[in-house]
Amino acid sequence: MAVTDLFAGEIAAELLKMLISICRRSSLCKSSAEQLRTTIEQLLPTIHEIKYSGVELPPIRQTQLDHLSETLKDGIELCRKVLASTRWNVYKNLQLARKMEKLEKKVSRFLNGPMQAHVLADVHHMRFETAERFDRMEGSARRLEQRLGAMRIGVGGGGWVDEAVKRVEMEEDTLAEGGLGNLMGIGMALGKNKVKEMVIGRDDLSVLGICGIGGSGKTTLALEVCRDHQVTSYFNNRILFLTVSQSPNVEQLRAKVWGFVSGCDSMEPNYVIPHWNLQIQSKLGSRCLVVLDDVWSLAVLEQLIFRVPGCKTLVVSRFKFSTVLNDTYEVELLREDESLSLFCYSAFGQKTIPPSANENLVKQIVKKCKGLPLALKVIGASLREQPEMYWTSAKKRLSKGEPICESHENNLLDRMAISIQYLPKKVKECFLDLGSFPEDKKIPLEVLINMWVEIHDLDEEEAFAILVELSDRNLLKIVKDARRAGDMYSSYYEISVTQHDVLRDLALHLSNQENINDRKRLLMPRRDTELPKEWERNVDQPFNAQIVSIHTGDMREMDWFRMEFPKAEVLILNFSSTEEYFLPPFIENMEKLRALIVINYSTSNAALGNFSVCSNLTNLRSLWLEKVSISQLPKSSIPLKKMQKISFVLCKINNSLDQSVVDLPKTLPCLTELTFDHCDDLMKLPPSICGLQSLKNLSVTNCHSLQELPADIGKMKSLQILRLYACPHLRTLPARICELVCLKYLNISQCVSLSCLPQGIGNLIRLEKIDMRECSQIWSLPKSVNSLKSLRQVICEEDVSWAWKDLEKTLPNLHVQVPAKCFSLDWLHE
Repeated sequence: MAVTDLFAGEIAAELLKMLISICRRSSLCKSSAEQLRTTIEQLLPTIHEIKYSGVELPPIRQTQLDHLSETLKDGIELCRKVLASTRWNVYKNLQLARKMEKLEKKVSRFLNGPMQAHVLADVHHMRFETAERFDRMEGSARRLEQRLGAMRIGVGGGGWVDEAVKRVEMEEDTLAEGGLGNLMGIGMALGKNKVKEMVIGRDDLSVLGICGIGGSGKTTLALEVCRDHQVTSYFNNRILFLTVSQSPNVEQLRAKVWGFVSGCDSMEPNYVIPHWNLQIQSKLGSRCLVVLDDVWSLAVLEQLIFRVPGCKTLVVSRFKFSTVLNDTYEVELLREDESLSLFCYSAFGQKTIPPSANENLVKQIVKKCKGLPLALKVIGASLREQPEMYWTSAKKRLSKGEPICESHENNLLDRMAISIQYLPKKVKECFLDLGSFPEDKKIPLEVLINMWVEIHDLDEEEAFAILVELSDRNLLKIVKDARRAGDMYSSYYEISVTQHDVLRDLALHLSNQENINDRKRLLMPRRDTELPKEWERNVDQPFNAQIVSIHTGDMREMDWFRMEFPKAEVLILNFSSTEEYFLPPFIENMEKLRALIVINYSTSNAALGNFSVCSNLTNLRSLWLEKVSISQLPKSSIPLKKMQKISFVLCKINNSLDQSVVDLPKTLPCLTELTFDHCDDLMKLPPSICGLQSLKNLSVTNCHSLQELPADIGKMKSLQILRLYACPHLRTLPARICELVCLKYLNISQCVSLSCLPQGIGNLIRLEKIDMRECSQIWSLPKSVNSLKSLRQVICEEDVSWAWKDLEKTLPNLHVQVPAKCFSLDWLHE
């Protein structure tokens, strides 16, 4: 229930009238009714005061007052029963009298309990805000005194004084409004020019947006645009800047916007805005700009937008409202030199590093802020006038994702936490999971999706939707175009996710609130040569974490110590090693483990030792191995019946899948997905793979040494998706591939040595999509393609597209797509 509805006063007023009527009657309820009447009469003025104050209340107060409103509504219903009751029905009147007495006590308890606490809280807030304002005034006076003291002001020097006062006032205004745009340099100037172009240079755009991560300077940029002389001249100074916030009074804001747009600024607060013919009522040809800052809800935003001639709306938000906005500028983070200037201004009161400061240490801390203006200002202010040892400690704490002091925690992390405060529970949990991965590293989308599916009881579609929601809220960034990943038959292997370090620090900070043995996520915030001492000191008790993330270098057997994880479902082993990585012995006892992720961030593969600990993980469902060398898969005495997904990425397979080494169908009887990506020593798939009768998805991508597929590949009767992307030495597809009766998707793109499709491809009666882009040797199609009745999409080159397009006559649902040539050097950054 909205606050305006809660404190409309009608409920209390109606109840008061009924209580007066009861008091005039001679009934058993008269005594309780008189007491309740007195209470309501004292409460009613306060209700009307809150109603007309226009002040929005915090959610917890709204909830408590909502309960009071429901209680008063129950009182109205009770009064109706009392008034309707006849005098001779003594038993019923007695019951009603008891209920009236309970109602009176319930209202009294609220007024003497929570209401008193609200009063104390208000007094505390007023004292704090007053002290804060006096501190700002004192600081302004001190700066003014210093500046005036440095000037030689004689009699008749009033011009100097006026100039000094104006300069100080301008500086205070800039600081108070979160400005400092002049310190943000070229990045701010470029952003300002882009937004100006949208606002005054494009007549076809009426609703525009500025979006970005919390603390990135969105409001600062919007204020800079509003102050710009060209902008103010263009709109003839008709610019309205409104802060919407998370709990807005929508009707009041809507009335303000409409009053401004229509030119009726003196409009009454309760004025009903007409929903008809808005364009006629507005001032035709009168340009105006409405800036809506800190918008959190699409539903609220839609109510505040008036699409009338001459009116433009600029929306400033952490979210991307793509369905409403015509165009959006995403705020870019500061460059290195801009970051240094802003940090130095906050830490030293000047734009450069003073000679007395440790230049290297300053630059290291600035680097940790990753160009985020809010982090630079808050951390810089926290370190102001602190000794060098304190700075060194702060750098170490920042590396661990810990707050350096109370002001850093309150002013940065708590402000950033607002971004996730009202997320749905599962979305918030998925955000916190992102802290499990190393800073400055790309997170494979496949890993993230698999992890969320396993521990949050989601399906892949729900997990992907959460990913998109977090991206739209600027809580993570998808590195490559996620639209490819959103296709039904696409793979996530090329898509990855990144996150700003401050957001990662927030996830770590929120995950580390509980006692270490009771945390839901046990995380190492950065790479270290050994496990944390804090973990070792608490090994006498089991760790109840659901997710365990470890980040180390080389690990030998003696480097691990005994740990118990009775509730762990996900284990992430991040490391950097070029030699050997010995898997932790405690894995063997992680009976609930569902997902094991092993990622090596070194430049070359590391030998994976102690793989046998995985042999009896009967609940393991997903295994991800990256940049490791595998001598053999674990030999299990019992089948791993729950194992569904295995991914080898940048791995040395070393014939570890040969029939002589492991019996795949027996060990993995329920495997549904198998992926090989960038496995450069994989020359041929082992024949034992063909015995995986449950396999639905087989991906062999970027395996440049692959030369042939097993001849019996047709035995995989459940296979629906077959990807053979970028295997340049694969010359032919086996004839029995045409026996894959359930196959729906075939990807042979960039298999440049393939010269033809199998003659019997028409037997793939369920095939829906073929991707064969950059298959330059395939010039013609076999005649049997006419039998592909389910085929609806083909992606191919221009040279063979004509042959496929001829089929569109016999296959009316077929769509042939010739992709545009795209030459990019983005892969150099991978």
